[in-house]
Amino acid sequence: MFKKLDEVESRYEQIQLQLQDPTLTQDQKRFRALMKEASELEKIVPLYRKYRKLQSEIKDNRQILEKERDEEFRQLAKDEMPKLEAESSIIEEQLKLTLLPKDPNDEKNIVLEIRAGAGGDEASLFADQLFRAYCYYASKMGWKYELLSTSDGNAGGYKEVCAAITGDRVYSRLKYESGVHRVQRVPKTETQGRIHTSTVTVAILPEADEVDVHIDPNDLRIDVFRSGGAGGQSVNTTDSAVRITHIPTGTVVQCQDEKSQIKNKSKALKVLYARMLAVEQEKAIRNASDARLSQIGTGDRSERIRTYNFPQSRLTDHRIGLTIHQLEQVMGGEFENVIDPLIAHFQAEQLKQQRD
Repeated sequence: MFKKLDEVESRYEQIQLQLQDPTLTQDQKRFRALMKEASELEKIVPLYRKYRKLQSEIKDNRQILEKERDEEFRQLAKDEMPKLEAESSIIEEQLKLTLLPKDPNDEKNIVLEIRAGAGGDEASLFADQLFRAYCYYASKMGWKYELLSTSDGNAGGYKEVCAAITGDRVYSRLKYESGVHRVQRVPKTETQGRIHTSTVTVAILPEADEVDVHIDPNDLRIDVFRSGGAGGQSVNTTDSAVRITHIPTGTVVQCQDEKSQIKNKSKALKVLYARMLAVEQEKAIRNASDARLSQIGTGDRSERIRTYNFPQSRLTDHRIGLTIHQLEQVMGGEFENVIDPLIAHFQAEQLKQQRD
Protein backbone atom coordinates (compact mmCIF):
# COMPACT_ATOMS: atom_id res chain seq x y z
CA MET A 1 0.00 0.00 0.00
CA PHE A 2 2.73 2.47 0.95
CA LYS A 3 4.63 1.84 -2.27
CA LYS A 4 1.48 2.82 -4.18
CA LEU A 5 1.10 5.91 -2.00
CA ASP A 6 4.70 6.93 -2.67
CA GLU A 7 4.01 6.62 -6.39
CA VAL A 8 0.87 8.73 -6.03
CA GLU A 9 2.79 11.44 -4.20
CA SER A 10 5.57 11.39 -6.81
CA ARG A 11 3.03 11.72 -9.62
CA TYR A 12 1.31 14.59 -7.80
CA GLU A 13 4.60 16.47 -7.52
CA GLN A 14 5.31 15.91 -11.22
CA ILE A 15 1.92 17.35 -12.14
CA GLN A 16 2.47 20.40 -9.94
CA LEU A 17 5.71 21.10 -11.80
CA GLN A 18 4.02 20.69 -15.17
CA LEU A 19 1.21 23.05 -14.18
CA GLN A 20 3.80 25.77 -13.52
CA ASP A 21 4.83 25.70 -17.19
CA PRO A 22 3.46 28.98 -18.69
CA THR A 23 3.12 27.37 -22.14
CA LEU A 24 0.75 24.69 -20.84
CA THR A 25 -2.33 26.88 -21.28
CA GLN A 26 -1.76 26.76 -25.02
CA ASP A 27 -2.80 23.10 -24.90
CA GLN A 28 -6.17 23.32 -23.16
CA LYS A 29 -6.95 19.63 -23.51
CA ARG A 30 -3.74 18.61 -21.70
CA PHE A 31 -4.19 21.41 -19.16
CA ARG A 32 -7.69 20.22 -18.24
CA ALA A 33 -6.52 16.61 -18.01
CA LEU A 34 -3.69 17.53 -15.63
CA MET A 35 -5.99 19.71 -13.52
CA LYS A 36 -8.48 16.87 -13.22
CA GLU A 37 -5.75 14.38 -12.26
CA ALA A 38 -4.30 16.83 -9.73
CA SER A 39 -7.75 17.31 -8.21
CA GLU A 40 -8.11 13.55 -7.70
CA LEU A 41 -4.63 13.18 -6.20
CA GLU A 42 -5.23 16.10 -3.83
CA LYS A 43 -7.73 13.87 -2.04
CA ILE A 44 -4.93 11.39 -1.27
CA VAL A 45 -1.58 13.18 -0.96
CA PRO A 46 -2.36 15.52 2.00
CA LEU A 47 -3.88 12.55 3.84
CA TYR A 48 -0.78 10.45 3.20
CA ARG A 49 1.51 13.25 4.38
CA LYS A 50 -0.52 13.64 7.55
CA TYR A 51 -0.26 9.89 8.11
CA ARG A 52 3.53 9.98 7.69
CA LYS A 53 3.76 12.89 10.15
CA LEU A 54 1.73 10.94 12.71
CA GLN A 55 3.92 7.88 12.21
CA SER A 56 7.01 10.02 12.75
CA GLU A 57 5.55 11.41 15.99
CA ILE A 58 4.68 7.90 17.16
CA LYS A 59 8.22 6.77 16.44
CA ASP A 60 9.68 9.74 18.35
CA ASN A 61 7.44 9.04 21.35
CA ARG A 62 8.47 5.38 21.41
CA GLN A 63 12.12 6.41 21.46
CA ILE A 64 11.38 8.75 24.35
CA LEU A 65 9.71 5.93 26.26
CA GLU A 66 12.67 3.66 25.59
CA LYS A 67 15.54 6.06 26.24
CA GLU A 68 14.36 9.14 28.15
CA ARG A 69 15.09 9.16 31.88
CA ASP A 70 13.02 12.23 32.75
CA GLU A 71 9.82 10.73 34.16
CA GLU A 72 7.69 13.79 33.44
CA PHE A 73 8.84 13.82 29.82
CA ARG A 74 8.13 10.09 29.55
CA GLN A 75 4.61 10.56 30.94
CA LEU A 76 3.83 13.25 28.37
CA ALA A 77 4.89 10.92 25.59
CA LYS A 78 2.90 8.05 27.10
CA ASP A 79 -0.26 10.18 27.41
CA GLU A 80 0.03 11.33 23.80
CA MET A 81 0.48 7.87 22.27
CA PRO A 82 -3.18 6.61 22.35
CA LYS A 83 -4.42 9.73 20.55
CA LEU A 84 -1.67 9.53 17.90
CA GLU A 85 -2.21 5.80 17.32
CA ALA A 86 -5.99 6.18 17.09
CA GLU A 87 -5.76 9.04 14.59
CA SER A 88 -3.15 7.12 12.60
CA SER A 89 -5.40 4.04 12.39
CA ILE A 90 -8.34 6.11 11.15
CA ILE A 91 -6.25 7.74 8.44
CA GLU A 92 -4.76 4.38 7.42
CA GLU A 93 -8.28 3.03 6.81
CA GLN A 94 -9.13 6.15 4.80
CA LEU A 95 -6.02 5.67 2.69
CA LYS A 96 -7.00 2.06 1.98
CA LEU A 97 -10.33 3.32 0.64
CA THR A 98 -8.60 5.83 -1.63
CA LEU A 99 -6.59 3.01 -3.22
CA LEU A 100 -9.58 0.77 -3.96
CA PRO A 101 -10.02 0.07 -7.69
CA LYS A 102 -11.96 2.96 -9.16
CA ASP A 103 -15.27 2.34 -10.88
CA PRO A 104 -14.73 4.01 -14.28
CA ASN A 105 -18.37 5.12 -14.26
CA ASP A 106 -18.27 6.92 -10.90
CA GLU A 107 -17.58 10.29 -12.50
CA LYS A 108 -20.38 9.95 -15.03
CA ASN A 109 -23.83 11.43 -15.27
CA ILE A 110 -26.71 8.97 -15.38
CA VAL A 111 -29.91 8.04 -17.11
CA LEU A 112 -32.54 7.18 -14.49
CA GLU A 113 -35.33 4.80 -15.51
CA ILE A 114 -38.28 3.93 -13.28
CA ARG A 115 -40.97 1.48 -14.37
CA ALA A 116 -44.16 0.37 -12.66
CA GLY A 117 -44.02 -3.33 -11.79
CA ALA A 118 -46.56 -5.40 -9.88
CA GLY A 119 -49.55 -3.56 -8.44
CA GLY A 120 -51.28 -1.86 -11.35
CA ASP A 121 -52.31 1.77 -10.82
CA GLU A 122 -50.74 1.92 -7.36
CA ALA A 123 -47.36 0.95 -8.85
CA SER A 124 -47.67 3.79 -11.38
CA LEU A 125 -48.47 6.28 -8.62
CA PHE A 126 -45.46 5.15 -6.59
CA ALA A 127 -43.21 5.33 -9.67
CA ASP A 128 -44.17 9.00 -9.90
CA GLN A 129 -43.54 9.60 -6.18
CA LEU A 130 -40.18 7.83 -6.20
CA PHE A 131 -39.11 9.75 -9.30
CA ARG A 132 -39.96 13.02 -7.55
CA ALA A 133 -37.95 11.91 -4.50
CA TYR A 134 -34.87 11.37 -6.68
CA CYS A 135 -35.44 14.79 -8.29
CA TYR A 136 -35.58 16.40 -4.83
CA TYR A 137 -32.33 14.64 -3.92
CA ALA A 138 -30.71 15.77 -7.18
CA SER A 139 -31.63 19.39 -6.44
CA LYS A 140 -30.27 19.04 -2.91
CA MET A 141 -26.95 17.76 -4.31
CA GLY A 142 -26.72 20.63 -6.78
CA TRP A 143 -27.32 18.33 -9.75
CA LYS A 144 -29.55 19.04 -12.73
CA TYR A 145 -32.20 16.72 -14.10
CA GLU A 146 -33.94 16.63 -17.45
CA LEU A 147 -37.01 14.60 -18.30
CA LEU A 148 -36.29 12.36 -21.30
CA SER A 149 -39.47 10.33 -21.77
CA THR A 150 -42.65 9.36 -19.95
CA SER A 151 -45.50 6.90 -20.30
CA ASP A 152 -48.50 7.87 -18.18
CA GLY A 153 -50.39 5.46 -15.94
CA ASN A 154 -54.12 4.86 -16.35
CA ALA A 155 -54.98 6.52 -13.04
CA GLY A 156 -52.09 9.01 -12.89
CA GLY A 157 -48.42 8.55 -12.19
CA TYR A 158 -46.09 6.82 -14.63
CA LYS A 159 -45.95 3.42 -16.21
CA GLU A 160 -42.42 4.47 -17.13
CA VAL A 161 -40.37 7.63 -16.61
CA CYS A 162 -36.86 8.32 -17.81
CA ALA A 163 -34.60 11.28 -16.95
CA ALA A 164 -31.00 12.41 -17.28
CA ILE A 165 -29.27 13.56 -14.09
CA THR A 166 -26.04 15.53 -14.48
CA GLY A 167 -23.60 16.82 -11.89
CA ASP A 168 -20.60 15.90 -9.75
CA ARG A 169 -20.11 12.11 -9.44
CA VAL A 170 -23.81 11.32 -9.86
CA TYR A 171 -23.29 7.65 -10.70
CA SER A 172 -21.06 7.10 -7.66
CA ARG A 173 -23.90 8.20 -5.37
CA LEU A 174 -26.86 6.53 -7.09
CA LYS A 175 -25.45 3.32 -8.59
CA TYR A 176 -26.75 1.14 -5.74
CA GLU A 177 -30.35 2.29 -6.32
CA SER A 178 -30.82 -0.14 -9.22
CA GLY A 179 -33.28 -2.91 -8.42
CA VAL A 180 -36.84 -3.59 -7.35
CA HIS A 181 -38.37 -1.18 -4.84
CA ARG A 182 -41.44 -2.43 -2.98
CA VAL A 183 -44.08 -0.15 -1.48
CA GLN A 184 -46.63 -1.11 1.18
CA ARG A 185 -49.46 1.35 1.85
CA VAL A 186 -53.20 1.93 1.69
CA PRO A 187 -54.10 3.21 -1.81
CA LYS A 188 -56.36 6.23 -2.11
CA THR A 189 -58.93 4.06 -3.88
CA GLU A 190 -58.99 1.47 -1.06
CA THR A 191 -62.24 1.79 0.93
CA GLN A 192 -61.56 -1.01 3.45
CA GLY A 193 -58.24 0.42 4.67
CA ARG A 194 -56.26 -2.60 3.49
CA ILE A 195 -52.55 -2.30 2.84
CA HIS A 196 -51.55 -3.11 -0.73
CA THR A 197 -48.09 -4.17 -1.93
CA SER A 198 -46.73 -2.88 -5.24
CA THR A 199 -43.33 -2.70 -6.90
CA VAL A 200 -41.40 -0.46 -9.25
CA THR A 201 -38.05 -1.15 -10.90
CA VAL A 202 -35.24 1.40 -10.88
CA ALA A 203 -32.34 1.38 -13.31
CA ILE A 204 -29.32 3.66 -12.88
CA LEU A 205 -27.48 3.72 -16.20
CA PRO A 206 -24.17 5.59 -16.62
CA GLU A 207 -24.51 8.07 -19.44
CA ALA A 208 -22.75 6.89 -22.59
CA ASP A 209 -21.77 8.30 -25.94
CA GLU A 210 -20.23 7.03 -29.16
CA VAL A 211 -16.80 6.76 -27.50
CA ASP A 212 -18.11 4.36 -24.83
CA VAL A 213 -20.18 2.13 -27.09
CA HIS A 214 -20.33 1.83 -30.86
CA ILE A 215 -23.71 1.58 -32.51
CA ASP A 216 -23.83 1.12 -36.27
CA PRO A 217 -26.39 3.59 -37.69
CA ASN A 218 -27.42 0.86 -40.14
CA ASP A 219 -28.59 -1.20 -37.13
CA LEU A 220 -31.12 1.45 -36.15
CA ARG A 221 -34.70 1.76 -37.34
CA ILE A 222 -36.08 5.22 -36.63
CA ASP A 223 -39.83 5.75 -36.81
CA VAL A 224 -41.61 9.06 -36.35
CA PHE A 225 -45.27 9.34 -35.40
CA ARG A 226 -47.82 11.66 -33.91
CA SER A 227 -47.48 12.18 -30.17
CA GLY A 228 -50.24 10.96 -27.92
CA GLY A 229 -51.37 12.52 -24.66
CA ALA A 230 -53.47 15.48 -23.66
CA GLY A 231 -52.39 17.69 -26.55
CA GLY A 232 -51.87 21.42 -26.45
CA GLN A 233 -48.99 23.35 -27.95
CA SER A 234 -49.17 21.13 -31.07
CA VAL A 235 -47.77 18.17 -29.14
CA ASN A 236 -50.15 15.70 -30.75
CA THR A 237 -50.76 17.40 -34.08
CA THR A 238 -47.36 16.84 -35.72
CA ASP A 239 -45.14 13.81 -36.32
CA SER A 240 -42.68 14.83 -33.59
CA ALA A 241 -42.55 11.61 -31.57
CA VAL A 242 -39.57 9.31 -32.23
CA ARG A 243 -39.16 5.57 -31.76
CA ILE A 244 -35.69 4.07 -32.22
CA THR A 245 -35.20 0.31 -32.50
CA HIS A 246 -31.78 -1.31 -32.24
CA ILE A 247 -32.43 -4.18 -34.62
CA PRO A 248 -29.71 -6.69 -33.44
CA THR A 249 -30.89 -6.60 -29.81
CA GLY A 250 -34.53 -5.56 -30.24
CA THR A 251 -34.00 -2.66 -27.82
CA VAL A 252 -36.69 -0.02 -28.31
CA VAL A 253 -36.57 3.57 -27.04
CA GLN A 254 -39.36 6.05 -27.54
CA CYS A 255 -39.56 9.78 -26.81
CA GLN A 256 -42.46 12.15 -27.46
CA ASP A 257 -42.25 14.77 -24.71
CA GLU A 258 -40.73 17.51 -26.88
CA LYS A 259 -42.49 19.36 -29.70
CA SER A 260 -39.33 19.05 -31.78
CA GLN A 261 -38.63 15.79 -33.60
CA ILE A 262 -34.90 16.57 -33.44
CA LYS A 263 -34.97 16.98 -29.65
CA ASN A 264 -36.97 13.79 -29.21
CA LYS A 265 -34.47 11.90 -31.39
CA SER A 266 -31.52 13.29 -29.39
CA LYS A 267 -33.10 12.26 -26.08
CA ALA A 268 -34.01 8.80 -27.38
CA LEU A 269 -30.44 8.23 -28.57
CA LYS A 270 -29.11 9.26 -25.15
CA VAL A 271 -31.24 6.57 -23.51
CA LEU A 272 -30.33 3.98 -26.15
CA TYR A 273 -26.58 4.54 -25.72
CA ALA A 274 -26.92 4.25 -21.93
CA ARG A 275 -28.86 1.00 -22.21
CA MET A 276 -26.40 -0.51 -24.68
CA LEU A 277 -23.44 0.47 -22.48
CA ALA A 278 -25.09 -1.26 -19.51
CA VAL A 279 -25.52 -4.42 -21.60
CA GLU A 280 -21.86 -4.35 -22.70
CA GLN A 281 -20.61 -3.84 -19.15
CA GLU A 282 -22.74 -6.66 -17.79
CA LYS A 283 -21.42 -8.95 -20.53
CA ALA A 284 -17.80 -7.98 -19.73
CA ILE A 285 -18.20 -8.66 -16.01
CA ARG A 286 -19.90 -11.99 -16.67
CA ASN A 287 -17.08 -13.05 -18.97
CA ALA A 288 -14.33 -11.85 -16.62
CA SER A 289 -15.45 -13.57 -13.42
CA ASP A 290 -18.31 -15.12 -11.52
CA ALA A 291 -19.33 -11.70 -10.25
CA ARG A 292 -22.47 -10.31 -11.86
CA LEU A 293 -24.09 -6.95 -12.08
CA SER A 294 -27.24 -6.68 -9.98
CA GLN A 295 -30.25 -7.57 -12.08
CA ILE A 296 -33.31 -5.38 -12.19
CA GLY A 297 -35.53 -8.40 -12.66
CA THR A 298 -39.13 -8.50 -13.79
CA GLY A 299 -40.77 -6.38 -11.11
CA ASP A 300 -41.91 -9.42 -9.14
CA ARG A 301 -42.41 -8.67 -5.45
CA SER A 302 -39.86 -11.31 -4.38
CA GLU A 303 -37.00 -9.62 -6.29
CA ARG A 304 -36.76 -6.60 -4.03
CA ILE A 305 -33.82 -4.60 -2.73
CA ARG A 306 -35.84 -2.16 -0.63
CA THR A 307 -39.25 -1.82 1.03
CA TYR A 308 -41.09 1.43 1.72
CA ASN A 309 -43.74 0.83 4.41
CA PHE A 310 -45.86 3.97 4.70
CA PRO A 311 -48.13 2.98 7.65
CA GLN A 312 -45.03 2.46 9.82
CA SER A 313 -42.96 5.23 8.17
CA ARG A 314 -40.33 2.50 7.70
CA LEU A 315 -37.72 2.00 5.00
CA THR A 316 -35.74 -1.24 4.86
CA ASP A 317 -32.84 -1.98 2.55
CA HIS A 318 -32.69 -5.77 2.42
CA ARG A 319 -29.14 -6.00 1.04
CA ILE A 320 -27.49 -4.62 4.17
CA GLY A 321 -30.26 -5.13 6.75
CA LEU A 322 -30.75 -1.38 7.19
CA THR A 323 -34.05 -0.15 8.69
CA ILE A 324 -34.87 3.49 9.37
CA HIS A 325 -38.13 5.14 10.40
CA GLN A 326 -37.69 8.32 8.37
CA LEU A 327 -39.72 7.51 5.29
CA GLU A 328 -41.29 10.95 4.93
CA GLN A 329 -37.84 12.58 4.91
CA VAL A 330 -36.49 10.10 2.34
CA MET A 331 -39.44 10.70 0.03
CA GLY A 332 -38.67 14.39 0.41
CA GLY A 333 -35.23 13.78 -1.07
CA GLU A 334 -33.16 13.03 2.06
CA PHE A 335 -31.51 9.85 0.77
CA GLU A 336 -28.24 10.32 2.68
CA ASN A 337 -29.24 7.98 5.52
CA VAL A 338 -29.76 5.22 2.96
CA ILE A 339 -27.07 5.90 0.38
CA ASP A 340 -24.16 6.54 2.78
CA PRO A 341 -24.51 3.16 4.60
CA LEU A 342 -24.79 1.39 1.23
CA ILE A 343 -21.58 2.97 -0.05
CA ALA A 344 -19.79 2.16 3.23
CA HIS A 345 -21.00 -1.45 3.08
CA PHE A 346 -19.83 -2.09 -0.48
CA GLN A 347 -16.50 -0.36 0.16
CA ALA A 348 -16.00 -2.62 3.18
CA GLU A 349 -16.76 -5.62 0.97
CA GLN A 350 -14.10 -4.47 -1.51
CA LEU A 351 -11.55 -4.10 1.29
CA LYS A 352 -12.42 -7.58 2.55
CA GLN A 353 -11.90 -9.07 -0.92
CA GLN A 354 -8.51 -7.37 -1.18
CA ARG A 355 -7.41 -8.82 2.16
CA ASP A 356 -8.61 -12.30 1.16
